[in-house]
Amino acid sequence: MSQAPARSLQIESSARLSGRVTVPGDKSISHRSLMLSSLAVGESRIEGLLEGEDVLATAAAMRAMGATIERSEDGIWRVWGVGVGGLLQPAGALDMGNSGTSTRLLAGLVASHAITATFVGDASLSKRPMGRVIDPLSLMGAEFTSSPGGRLPMMVRGLCPAVPIEYTLPVASAQVKSAVLLAGLNTPGITRVIEPVPTRDHSERMLAGFGANLTVEASNRGRVISIHGEAELQPQQIVVPGDPSSAAFWAVAASIVPGSEVTIANVGLNPTRAGIFTALRMMGADITEVDPRTVGGEPVADLIVRHAALKAIDVPPDLAPSMIDEYPVLFVAAALAEGRTVARGAHELRVKESDRIAAMKDALQACGVTVEEFDDGLAITGSGGEPIPGGGTVASLLDHRIAMAMTVAGLVARRPITIDDVAPVATSYPVFFETLEQLAGRA
Repeated sequence: MSQAPARSLQIESSARLSGRVTVPGDKSISHRSLMLSSLAVGESRIEGLLEGEDVLATAAAMRAMGATIERSEDGIWRVWGVGVGGLLQPAGALDMGNSGTSTRLLAGLVASHAITATFVGDASLSKRPMGRVIDPLSLMGAEFTSSPGGRLPMMVRGLCPAVPIEYTLPVASAQVKSAVLLAGLNTPGITRVIEPVPTRDHSERMLAGFGANLTVEASNRGRVISIHGEAELQPQQIVVPGDPSSAAFWAVAASIVPGSEVTIANVGLNPTRAGIFTALRMMGADITEVDPRTVGGEPVADLIVRHAALKAIDVPPDLAPSMIDEYPVLFVAAALAEGRTVARGAHELRVKESDRIAAMKDALQACGVTVEEFDDGLAITGSGGEPIPGGGTVASLLDHRIAMAMTVAGLVARRPITIDDVAPVATSYPVFFETLEQLAGRA
């Protein structure tokens, strides 16, 4: 998967945003639906799959390991799986592009199969640490050969049968948890993951939905997730809800652009993912949930978001796991709020597609916003609802969320904001800019 050519874009302030949008399918659920469908025996159908570059990298990798994956003209994806334990040796390296989720979760799958896979990625992904999955998967018997610092390119030699383990997460990471659980699928015995701080639970929900013998219990050590190995997964029909991470950009944009009212349809509101909406409401955002319902075991609703005067808050650190990908756009909301917003407890931002703490500090400062950096977050002095100065050039650092967050900032800037490269947006939201044009009435 070659890296897309850089594409700079200048963002100008916008009049009110208005309309109804449907955001792409949830990225986390899309990845997992392809992986587990590929391990079931029979045909699974997936509706609403996110067709961004990250998810397509997962689809390509599962095809390379034996699954048959096709997209119909009606937009429904059909997957014929190989069964747990049935993954085949890939003929070449697995190109993960920019997708850390694909890399870490697939490393878990490979770890308990008698195959060897080499993972490669783009320049951004190749800087991201993989030691956090190498450590527990090595305890299960997999062998790793990685680049210095536990980075890509990385070769994984799986062991079958692997060794079941009990593993306490040293950091709050749904990817590490999921990698160990996926390795446990093809491991005899019971594999346990203990998470002192709850993280997004899509893997647990979907594994149970496919028929894995999985339990979740509370203990004084945290949530204990146990999976019985050598599972037989049953094919499923999956409807992927809208991605709350993608919805967050429109929720913030509608909140800060005067006169706006935007309806965001079919948003997944899993409580382990919906922290951004909690934080925005604490700041005074006007967000109404309409038609709450359950789709495929996930809570879903339409959101109506209207412009509101935001006030600064101290963001509760315990919200971090449920909104870790949404901090960049929350920082933009803080830049328009009244007062000084402090967001700490988000160390994980340092090791995402970019160092998102440093990247957003530099981006906002370039546009005239007063920012203080901590090792685990930022303090941002807001404009009290007035447009920010703008006029800066922002480095997206191959990070889709930096590019989209600063696009939202550009909608309320006195002078245009230039983003050096918006091509990475295609990894998660291919029609982001077309949707913006529609909401702004320019389409």
